[in-house]
Amino acid sequence: MQRDKTDTARRRFLRTSTTTGLATLATSSVAGSAMAQVFEFKPNQRYPDPAVLILDSSFAKYRIYSSTVEQVASGMRWAEGPVYFPEEGGYVLVSDIPNNRIMKYSERNGSFTVFRQPANWANGNARDRQGRLITAEHSVTRRLTRTEKDGKITVLADSFEGKRLNAPNDIAVKSDDSIWFTDPLFGINGEWEGSRAKSEQATTNVYRLGADGKLSAVITDLLNPNGIAFSPDEKKLYVVEWRGTPNRSIWSFDVNADATLSNKIKVVDAADFGALDGFKVDRDGNLWCGYGSNGALMSEATEVGGRKVFQLRGKPEDLDGVVIFNPQGKAIGMIKLPERCANLCFGGAKNNRLYMASCHSLYAFYVEAHGAV
Repeated sequence: MQRDKTDTARRRFLRTSTTTGLATLATSSVAGSAMAQVFEFKPNQRYPDPAVLILDSSFAKYRIYSSTVEQVASGMRWAEGPVYFPEEGGYVLVSDIPNNRIMKYSERNGSFTVFRQPANWANGNARDRQGRLITAEHSVTRRLTRTEKDGKITVLADSFEGKRLNAPNDIAVKSDDSIWFTDPLFGINGEWEGSRAKSEQATTNVYRLGADGKLSAVITDLLNPNGIAFSPDEKKLYVVEWRGTPNRSIWSFDVNADATLSNKIKVVDAADFGALDGFKVDRDGNLWCGYGSNGALMSEATEVGGRKVFQLRGKPEDLDGVVIFNPQGKAIGMIKLPERCANLCFGGAKNNRLYMASCHSLYAFYVEAHGAV
């Protein structure tokens, strides 16, 4: 009898693995150890993938007809800050903030394993020009770090003008080896992604860490800056203002020769129920932006099942995914996902595989675009 039960369980497991793919198989033990949900995903079989929306004819050239969205990993609680490394056959590191760990997805064998735990509530990650991992630890330690090739962790910045940083969030590395990062309040606003703490800074800033180690505040007038990236020629810096009023926005700044910024322009003004998040820029200057519902509620309750309920403004299923904006800020395309996308990166052998960190899962999609970096 016990053998029959074992065989039945094995057959059930194999059926599940076949349905959900290699990602779920690879993450089953990891997810179980953290008691996080493995989000099952059924990919579209039809070409072209109906999840890819062409909002403007200019986006059509970036869609590969025979490419569909894939779920390559799952089992996280809030996925953030993916970064690609070409070494070891190619792999992606992605933060799982509430579980206080960084995960590693291998392109070579499809495994999904713990890279670092505890990870000091790591949020954004980047790769510097020497191939080292740069990490924004956004709670408790509240610092910017670099992982050396031997695994040693070097603290790059943890304070400004004698006061602790807020909650380092996202990172952009420039070709002159300077590191630019945002410092909002998210990591110290609650217990879910770290520990609640008081801010010591008067403003939420964008910082530049020069190759000489000097830290300077280059933007001080954005309310909770979030995603950050440079244009392909590095002459413009783009920053998401998470708490922008009336709506969340993407601002562009001209980058001057002395590393100061000027000519602040609002490039994207999100809908009042949309959430702009982390983003990357392709070689043509388009902004591939994580997107989804911002959780805002309707001003009045509606009746649902005999109860008065305050519904979300906008439908998450219509908002969740990645929105692509051209350099002028026009939405030209969208990749719809079953989970809200917080951040993304380009990767793969040709730098044309888009990795999307989305709530519980990491999704991938081949495109006819290449990351600017």
